[in-house]
Amino acid sequence: MSGKFSMERFFFSTLLLALFLCLLSFTEAAPKHALITHLPGFNGTLPSKHYSGYVTIDEKHGKNLFYYFVISERKPSADPVVLWLNGGPAKPGCSSFDGFVYEHGPFNFQAAKTRGSLPQLHLNPYSWSKVSNIIYLDSPAGVGLSYSKNPDDYKTGDIKTASDTHTFLLKKWFEQYPEFLSNPFYISGESYGGVYVPTLASEVVKGIDVGLKPVLNFKGYMVGNGVTDYIFDGNALVPFAHGMGLISDDMFQDANTTCQGNFWAPVNPACRESLDKVAEIITCLNMFDILEPCYHRPEERKIETGDIRLPSSFRKLGETDRPLPVRKRMLGHAWPRRAPVRDGIVPTWQQLLNRENVSCTGDEVATSWLNNDAVRKAIHSRQGNLTWELCTEKILYHHELRSMIPYHKNLTARGYRALIYSGDHDMSVPFTGTQAWTRSLGYKILDEWRPWFSNDLVAGFTQGYDHNLTFLTIKGAGHTVPEYKPREALAFYSRWLAGENI
Repeated sequence: MSGKFSMERFFFSTLLLALFLCLLSFTEAAPKHALITHLPGFNGTLPSKHYSGYVTIDEKHGKNLFYYFVISERKPSADPVVLWLNGGPAKPGCSSFDGFVYEHGPFNFQAAKTRGSLPQLHLNPYSWSKVSNIIYLDSPAGVGLSYSKNPDDYKTGDIKTASDTHTFLLKKWFEQYPEFLSNPFYISGESYGGVYVPTLASEVVKGIDVGLKPVLNFKGYMVGNGVTDYIFDGNALVPFAHGMGLISDDMFQDANTTCQGNFWAPVNPACRESLDKVAEIITCLNMFDILEPCYHRPEERKIETGDIRLPSSFRKLGETDRPLPVRKRMLGHAWPRRAPVRDGIVPTWQQLLNRENVSCTGDEVATSWLNNDAVRKAIHSRQGNLTWELCTEKILYHHELRSMIPYHKNLTARGYRALIYSGDHDMSVPFTGTQAWTRSLGYKILDEWRPWFSNDLVAGFTQGYDHNLTFLTIKGAGHTVPEYKPREALAFYSRWLAGENI
């Protein structure tokens, strides 16, 4: 008995040692110089480790992409690694800190109470780091905190952006964080991320096919309110406006007749006149969420609770489960100049509207925090002459790959999982177009259109197809879904990553 007991104790001790060494290797492999030890504006204890810094993807040009990496709060060694790419809103050139600050990052940001002070950070109960490791990447170079010493690198496009991000992942990032190489890997994004995500996914798959090392454990991708196809996207707005009761039956029928069902490119003067009437009707709405106001003058944002100019019922439209309110939006028009993404140079919002601010988008909190010297030092960012902007006019971007539908077809046909979701009150990339192009793939419906639930309430609707393709709407959400519906967003995100039925 004593020999048997000694043998069992030996095996048990060996097992404990192996587990300890495994845990040690997991926690210590990440680069120590990238570890974030404190964050100005946050006074609590981080629920998991955070890392950030630059990855140089072109030594000769000095091209550097900035990332912020949040370790999972649950089980980092097993939870998926998810790359997040913001892309827009609607057009390229916007920082993924939009997702970090305003959507599903580890913090809720509270605006500073006095001029010159920092926003206050509070833990976000609906952070996507609750169930996954997540990388927020500013891409391409010139966007957010990413930069190049060679200005020619700011002339880029779909192909180069996908290639650069693949280089970031394959040759650099996973070299610094090898302990995550075996984790399931997913690519996600929203808005112009509808182009970034499938093109990058295709690069990753090509790399796997030819045996590039290291081999990524790529499982699938997720796109929210994503730019996809200029015909489907361009034709989506008029039916959306009609379905939402923003234009009359007569206006819709007139536009449908004169434009012959083609709303993205006027086919005759009568069609152009019909579309101009539609534009005039909806131009004062918030294009990113038709339920919310879009403030056109700064003083209008200071409306108090008892102000008679804004009924209490209207003020409640933007309320969510988020402990701190949705950012107020201003300086914009609803109709994006009838400019769905097409081949050639894609104008940034500043170039399109000839002004500094993106339409209907507030970014003051992120701007004040990310341009603070102490914050920059804490997150290991370049300082000095690099100013963070939500969306930049620094880059010259070419859309050269036309429709993303063939990319989705190829990826899903090969068995990679895809979740395509839409906030159903977004008018910049309406769900009507997204629902139409997912249906156009011609896949068999396996899960017929039905409601899905969060907190015992209907949170939206979904339809599942074969080849692991799922289309999902989020009821009452705008363009940036987790900002408007954080609880619901974490619900579908965690269920989908776990392979559960949404």
